[in-house]
Amino acid sequence: MAKENAVQEKSAVREVLSWLITILLAVLAALVIKNFIIINANIPSGSMENTIMEGDRIFGFRLAYHDKAPKRGDIVIFKYPDDEEENYIKRVIGLPGETVLIRDAKVYINGSPVPLEEDYLKEEWTVATGPYTFQVPENSYLVLGDNRNNSQDARYWDNTYVREDKILGKAIFRYYPVATAGSLY
Repeated sequence: MAKENAVQEKSAVREVLSWLITILLAVLAALVIKNFIIINANIPSGSMENTIMEGDRIFGFRLAYHDKAPKRGDIVIFKYPDDEEENYIKRVIGLPGETVLIRDAKVYINGSPVPLEEDYLKEEWTVATGPYTFQVPENSYLVLGDNRNNSQDARYWDNTYVREDKILGKAIFRYYPVATAGSLY
């Protein structure tokens, strides 16, 4: 009988250890995913409408720029240059080393006579339409919201550019609300 109790106790201890190890591994996996692979973002304003709406929840991919640089048109999640405690989400417009001119609600890159094609803009751009000239530093990006009439973006910041090392990830997937869930590209 004592042997049987000892076997049962060992079995119970093994079962508890098995559960603890499983829970620990699940927690570690979740932490690795959250801190190194995926970033979760809640959208508090309408600055990216109609691409991303106020109240949307999205996933960003932290490894998107591990071996390549952001491209013009990418939607990025980054540390807000004027207060790095806050994360922002905007669209990349100007790349490192470029000159970006905003004039009459049109964006021109490096003196091009043809404006940037921006079919993602919410509506006709009527607020803060330029002229602005931005000389994007190396290792930095110029970012603007898609809702140019209602976006606190690089046009208004004290620290105009987003450094590459402050980009947290590329926004890739809207998961809430469920009715509009899907890829952002």
